Amino acid sequence: MRFFCITHKSRRSQARLGKITTSHGEILTPAFVPVATKGTLKAIPPKDIREIGIQVAFVNIFHLVDHPGIDVIEKFGGIHTYANLSIPLMSDSGGFQVFSLAEKRASTREGEGIPLVKVTEKGVRFRSPRTGRELLFSPELSIRYQEKIGADIIMAFDECIYYGASHQYTTEATERTHRWLLRCIQTKGSSSTLPPQARDRSGLQQFLYGIVQGGVFKDLRIASAKFVAQQNTPGIAIGGVSVGETKKEMREQVKWVTPFLPEEKPKHLLGIGRIEDILDFVPLGIDTFDCVEPTRLARNGVVFQNKGKQFYRIDLTKAKYLKDKNPIQKDCQCYTCEIFSLSFLHHLFKERELLGYYLATYHNLYFLEQIFKKLRIQIQKGEI
Repeated sequence: MRFFCITHKSRRSQARLGKITTSHGEILTPAFVPVATKGTLKAIPPKDIREIGIQVAFVNIFHLVDHPGIDVIEKFGGIHTYANLSIPLMSDSGGFQVFSLAEKRASTREGEGIPLVKVTEKGVRFRSPRTGRELLFSPELSIRYQEKIGADIIMAFDECIYYGASHQYTTEATERTHRWLLRCIQTKGSSSTLPPQARDRSGLQQFLYGIVQGGVFKDLRIASAKFVAQQNTPGIAIGGVSVGETKKEMREQVKWVTPFLPEEKPKHLLGIGRIEDILDFVPLGIDTFDCVEPTRLARNGVVFQNKGKQFYRIDLTKAKYLKDKNPIQKDCQCYTCEIFSLSFLHHLFKERELLGYYLATYHNLYFLEQIFKKLRIQIQKGEI
């Protein structure tokens, strides 16, 4: 099985069309990867995933280790069976939690705070934000965990570097990420196969991505890109972006590294989901993007809308929608827009009715999938 192939290259930019092939299906790229952190796309039942057009989703190994536990998922035959998800799945390594939990503290029964993160060469010691119990993640454990849940595409364990870190600390963290990558590759290479109940008939294949770090420093970003590019991994992800830096800095970080990444490997941009960012990064040759934005916004009553080439986010809780008979988007063919008015959606959110979360999330995911479908058509026509 050939993991990735480029089916068309743009003559105007670095944009390309591709196909990622996994044991659970194909992914046409460029593609968006909605985040199913705990094994579920919040508010969306699995039966609706294909109808929306979702090709692939992203689960988070840290949260799955915390609950229900890897052993539970493994006993059910893997995350696809456990969560009834039939599409390809990517899994995060836990590295992002080094950033997201670093400034938080877990409470104890005595009421005193304890740090959630401690980084050493061996790995990272977390405290569960749920229970306060200690969770150890190392490159070896992260790979084993991801293997056991049976994700199709797995990420190397890395340190997601916080914005504002000094050049010295960023150097140390980036080099540590590189050493961890080598340990991940070694662990993956020496791994035994998954138990029979976690394999499909053709045998589950898992593909490891190395992750580029380097913070906001050009020399470190380029050095990291070169190092990761030299390693024998099927794909490459760019990490440590959208962690507090400006839009200009974010774009610079991606522009610095893409010239040094192998053309024949798929490129994933971690944590990016704003439409304006996606439109800028697809021409740089980025193939896949993941982000919680469309689902998180939806649960807060914020939905996507466009007029021509302009994209908007509208707040359904605003009083001006109380008597509005229009759908969110008149030319949108999603279930929400075909059936329901802005007035009714406004009512649902004002009354905190659970149906509102479903309808808004459905629209946002469908809307984003349509954008990517259009991007693939534009690349094919030479418009990007």
